[in-house]
Amino acid sequence: MQLYQLQNTALTEVHENAFKLEREMQAVFEQNLQLLMGLTLVKGEFTIKNKRIDTLAYSAEMNAFVIIEYKRDKNSSVFDQGITYLKLMIENKADFVIEYNERLGKAIKRDDIDWDQSRVAFVSTSFNDNQIQTADFRDFAIDLWEVQRYSNNTLSVNKIKKSKTAESIKAISKQNPDAKILDQIKVYTEDDLLVAGSDETRELYDKFKDGILNLADDIQVIANKQYIAFRKARNIVCMNIQKKQIRMWIGAKAGTLDDAKGIAIDVSNTRHWGTGDYEVNVNSDKDLEYIMSLIKQVL
Repeated sequence: MQLYQLQNTALTEVHENAFKLEREMQAVFEQNLQLLMGLTLVKGEFTIKNKRIDTLAYSAEMNAFVIIEYKRDKNSSVFDQGITYLKLMIENKADFVIEYNERLGKAIKRDDIDWDQSRVAFVSTSFNDNQIQTADFRDFAIDLWEVQRYSNNTLSVNKIKKSKTAESIKAISKQNPDAKILDQIKVYTEDDLLVAGSDETRELYDKFKDGILNLADDIQVIANKQYIAFRKARNIVCMNIQKKQIRMWIGAKAGTLDDAKGIAIDVSNTRHWGTGDYEVNVNSDKDLEYIMSLIKQVL
């Protein structure tokens, strides 16, 4: 893909200004971690058991730690390295909690963390086909992020999606002793969350899902322990599917949603699962179009 910068009607070719060092990528990500990946920086260059972690981060959404590694080597194994880091985290939980508490001034306990949602993210200017294929399992807690920098100071960041035909990692984990650590990691899918619903609420979910995905291009559907999130740059709306209703949290800040019917509840001062300060509970599709108009305000 060729890029051009448009000024009036004149085009100027935009060239890639590649990162020469992993440290450059690391500095950009650590300074903008919340914006780029929705994570909180705990510490850069975190060393534990003689192993150095490039970036230790925390996901408030998943209530779990994320290890980030930056790579320029296109031939190294993300599979083996990813399992090594997951194993390091699960076997040294207290060290990660202590670092989090000291760096962020918190007082969480080891049991407060959802360790089964631990993840590893690799960041690179590009990944080869072998690296992409070895990470392409629907329940593998390893993510690949590609980043390109261009001559006009533009940055492109893309999380590589799992393929629609991605298989389960479980069969491989049974054959690989080191991969058994994956039995303690859970990567949630839509099906995991939909099983809690009824036929009626699952059908209702499909209607709202279709409506949301039609609002804009490149909306991602991401499941975690308690809800399914629809995300663009950030979460647009989150859904918890129950037997009799769907609980939704619209990703708008309190006081910013134009809700003429007053159906959205301000939960900014109430603990709730999804991100966003407004909750809407639905048990039918009678207000579907109106709720779509609320969600669209977040885009």
